[in-house]
Order: sequence, then C-alpha cells, then structure tokens
Amino acid sequence: WLKRKATRALHADPSWKRADHCRGAMSSTLIWECIKGNSSFIRKSTNMPIMSAEKGNLCSLNSFKFSGLANAQVFDVSSTKKGSNEKIVITTRHSKASRAHRPGSMLLQSGLKKHTKKGLAQVKKATEGSFCRRDLLELAEKKYQKVKTSFKKKKLVF
Repeated sequence: WLKRKATRALHADPSWKRADHCRGAMSSTLIWECIKGNSSFIRKSTNMPIMSAEKGNLCSLNSFKFSGLANAQVFDVSSTKKGSNEKIVITTRHSKASRAHRPGSMLLQSGLKKHTKKGLAQVKKATEGSFCRRDLLELAEKKYQKVKTSFKKKKLVF
C-alpha cells in the first residue's frame, strides 16, 4: 500500500518526466566525463583515432557529439542482417524518459527504404523533422549511401 502511494505521489509531480531526472539528475556532460576515458565500448589502436562500438554512435568515434550513451538525442544509420535478409536501420533514443532506466528498450530501431530517393527522404525527415539532430544530417546521408553500397555483391564472371 505504501509503495503504491509513493508511486502516485511521484507521478503527480510533472518534473519526474524529464530525461535529466530519469538519468539520476546527471547532466550529459557529466556522463561524458565519466565514460570518455574508460568504457567497454572504446577501441584503441596505434596511429588511429579512438573509436567507439556503442549503439547510436553515427561515426563510431569516441566523441561527445556522436556518443550514444551521453547524449539525450541519439541518431545512427546502420545495417542489420537476419538470415539472408539485409536491412538499413535508423537508431534513435526513445522519447519517453522512463526508458532511460531500461537499457534494452532505451534505443528504438526503425527500417529505411533501400530506394535511394525514398531512403534519403526518410533520413532527412528523421533528422530535420521530428528528431531535431540537424547537425548530423550530412553525415547520416553519407553513411546511408555507404551502407547501401555495402549490400552490393560482386558479380562472378565465368
């Protein structure tokens, strides 16, 4: 009974819905300072920039701008393969702040068309329209083209 009453009191306060509250009231810059030097996703090699293998990182660089863990707004274009079926997928962060506590459902994936004109229109709509990461539009369009060309198979000539 007491647990339900405390939950109702929490839901009565509209400030609990903010993303900052659900991440434990830590700012994005604080999260970045904690994970930038030591994260399980960091990949280092000599004479190369420090890379990151986290989901939601558009350029796979260990940078605050592209981080899928530290940013409140995440955007990535990637490919997935299930059997012989290959898909181009956009990864974004869930709009509900409560999903920040659930790592499995924190990120959303939605498919993209393989037709170039329609696929680029979807990328543009996701960045400029509802998602608001306009700074990543050009990089996302380039990555879409690269992912699409990676699906092409070499023709065997006999």
